[in-house]
Amino acid sequence: MMEEIYIAGTGIWYPQDKISNDEIVCSYNAYVDNYNQLNENEINKGEVAPLEHSSTAFIEKASGIKTRHVIDKKNILDINKMMPAVDHEDESKLSIHAVVAIEAAKKAMHQANVKPSEIDAVILGTSHAARNYPSVAIEIQNELGINGYAYDMLVGCSSTTFAINNAYSDIASGLAETILVVNPEISTPFVNYARRDIHFIFGDGCVASVISKKNDSKHSHKIIDRKLITKFSNNIRSDWSYLVRAANNEKSYDDLLFYQNGNSVFKEVCPLVAEFISSQLKDNNIQTNEIKKFWLHQANARMVNLIVSKIIGTDNFDTNLAPLPIEKFGNLASAGSMFAYNLHNDLEKGEKGLICSFGAGYSVCSIIVEKT
Repeated sequence: MMEEIYIAGTGIWYPQDKISNDEIVCSYNAYVDNYNQLNENEINKGEVAPLEHSSTAFIEKASGIKTRHVIDKKNILDINKMMPAVDHEDESKLSIHAVVAIEAAKKAMHQANVKPSEIDAVILGTSHAARNYPSVAIEIQNELGINGYAYDMLVGCSSTTFAINNAYSDIASGLAETILVVNPEISTPFVNYARRDIHFIFGDGCVASVISKKNDSKHSHKIIDRKLITKFSNNIRSDWSYLVRAANNEKSYDDLLFYQNGNSVFKEVCPLVAEFISSQLKDNNIQTNEIKKFWLHQANARMVNLIVSKIIGTDNFDTNLAPLPIEKFGNLASAGSMFAYNLHNDLEKGEKGLICSFGAGYSVCSIIVEKT
């Protein structure tokens, strides 16, 4: 019989700076006006397309986002900068990913009632790597005084759930008993704030989870099942890498950052995820009404609601069934589903919930849990 493995505790971090939709729209529209004025002659000749204004109504209808927490509000809103100011990574200080991950990790360890000496590994999953090497997970391991092993992994916006899956597998195989999973998502340096379809989407945040055979915490949820799938798609993509330095073809840095075909993603991912989760529930002989919480990836409020409606067979459901921290925090990349889990977790003993991330790849990972 397989040993029981738990999500024993979680912790989150997010920056204090907060940007409202009105603020980000004001900044973007000022940039648009300046751009159109500077390119007036080319626009009149039809050589350059004018940029269009954004609006709070557009943002809320498209995404459900009302605010987002960011590492540097001032420079993001400055139309001459339009990105946060950060320092280069170097050996003289902890990386920004390590700093925020350690804050979240300490909260998760406290909730799980575990000490660093009881942790056997650190797995870091993120959409945006701070550097190629050394591994940030090893940096965190060293800073917290954890023995064992550590490594980084990237699976786009499914990185958190894939990392939890890896932790489960390592524990089930006997390689470890308790693993710290950390998921720092410092996304705003990677956003092209000059693009109308992207400028409002992301916030910054981090989540940490303790995965363990031990069930010493009142916050524990037993992992009942995990299911993963990947299908290749270019609809969500980033071409930024070390190869940029040596590339022969001319591309602006902005063209290499995050971009997506939002309409195609919506049309393709929603049915894929809904069918995937429905199949998982069926395989586990779990009725949809037994799932008391759907903690889904916070990509878009409309996507979350559509996926849940397809699974349960109606769009008339209590909003508490599928929490939407995206309203306050924006899209937190891979950390979003576990932000929802951390902030909106009121299951009673024996009740079941479902954590699911989906993103670039496409990649999907769904985890069914039961409150102990």
